[in-house]
Amino acid sequence: MADLKMTIDKTNRISKINKEIYGHFAEHLGRCIYGGIYVGKDSPIPNVNGIRTDVVEALKAIKLPVLRWPGGCFADTYHWRDGIGPKENRKKIVNIHWGGVTEDNSFGTHEFLDFCEAVGCEAYVALNVGSGTVQEAAEWMEYMTSANESPMTELRKKNGREKPWKVKYVGIGNENWGCGGEMNADFYSSLYKQYHCFARGAEQQIACGPNSNDVGWTEAMMSKVGAHQMQGLSLHHYTVPTNQWEHKGDSVSFSEDEYYNTLQHTWFMERILKDQEAVMQRYDNDHRIGLVVDEWGLWADVIEGTNPGFLYQQNTMRDAVLAAINLNLFNQHSSRVKMANIAQMVNVLQAIILTEGEKMVKTPTYHVFDMFKEHMEAELVYSSCENKEIEAKDGKFPAVSQSVSVDADGKMHITISNASLDEDFGIDCAIPRSEYKTVSAKILTEKYNALNDFDAPDRVVPKNFDGIKLSGEKLSFTLPRCSVLAIELC
Repeated sequence: MADLKMTIDKTNRISKINKEIYGHFAEHLGRCIYGGIYVGKDSPIPNVNGIRTDVVEALKAIKLPVLRWPGGCFADTYHWRDGIGPKENRKKIVNIHWGGVTEDNSFGTHEFLDFCEAVGCEAYVALNVGSGTVQEAAEWMEYMTSANESPMTELRKKNGREKPWKVKYVGIGNENWGCGGEMNADFYSSLYKQYHCFARGAEQQIACGPNSNDVGWTEAMMSKVGAHQMQGLSLHHYTVPTNQWEHKGDSVSFSEDEYYNTLQHTWFMERILKDQEAVMQRYDNDHRIGLVVDEWGLWADVIEGTNPGFLYQQNTMRDAVLAAINLNLFNQHSSRVKMANIAQMVNVLQAIILTEGEKMVKTPTYHVFDMFKEHMEAELVYSSCENKEIEAKDGKFPAVSQSVSVDADGKMHITISNASLDEDFGIDCAIPRSEYKTVSAKILTEKYNALNDFDAPDRVVPKNFDGIKLSGEKLSFTLPRCSVLAIELC
């Protein structure tokens, strides 16, 4: 067992960790919406107005801060008027991006915004820029957010909603460099400014940013749009186990070498954040524009026998460690990263929840979000930790990830993960000027490919961790292999 020294300076406050860093994403894709969130009023599955009550309660428990909808690629084929009014009159369309299935639009604007109210989270609506119009976007924003008397507000009232909803975030397009219209940055930046002028009603407008680490796109947006016309710039990056989109790798049956390779790939997020921040800093030294990582997570091959367009994969202890690495990185870069949205919330990609009929499972990734939730709205403080590098096929990466925050009540929260499969680490942590008297902790640890399924939903769950010694300004503990640990000091 190697011993690693860690230092925390609780007086060195760096930045606020926005709650929205712990955000989520729900697209009309596979069984994310239908069967995952929405089952209809007549379903035998317990629901309120068609929304699954078990899913709502699970999301409230992790204090879901923000939800992005309706996509994704689906957003740039979505026409909002198809999803309002009596359900029997709603237009049916073909979901051209995800499986070619019929979309009956029974889950639309009212259902989404009512769902956000039920959960208690902010709404993040993605507008259709790829195949829509400025007028369509402007009228949708008016329909949702205006309290004035107008044709759109009268239509909303006719459909059963008297008061406007609060829509805090609006995304102007999605992946407009790809499925959102195959645009170049110059064209999109001009189009963005047009939508910015007319699609009003949200507190913050978020522009389409780069595909992974495309600094050229970011440079164009920062130079041509700027801080007075956007409050956020989105970024999409997925961890693909093999780094090959043609064969991404299995979500359950993978070797130790594949486990290490996957985590080595996910550490590329650190390089992305540093490079993107460097470009944004040149144009926005005051950090008025946030970096919004509104699609991230592990993208593996679909479970054999399922619809390839539904992107259904399982979720293991590997996903938990991967989530911890990324969330710790977002915390550490919270001076610029203002929101992140894991893809996706239910039954798609690195989901936090899986459903099958009336059954529901909380995945290992769900439990990481639950363990990390105390960071929300707390202040990031300085921390450093010695590390050990792990050798993977495609390069080396750090075994340990960590971040530390102090909340409004003065409590300190430390989240730390160990990616090693064969080595525990003794952590000796110095916290100068510490006056903490009590310590508590929870740990998530299991075999690297262990998972929760409908037969064993609690195979991978957090447990109380008593192996921590607090003595004055010293904190010491053993960080087990393949684990995620959350510590609270009071």
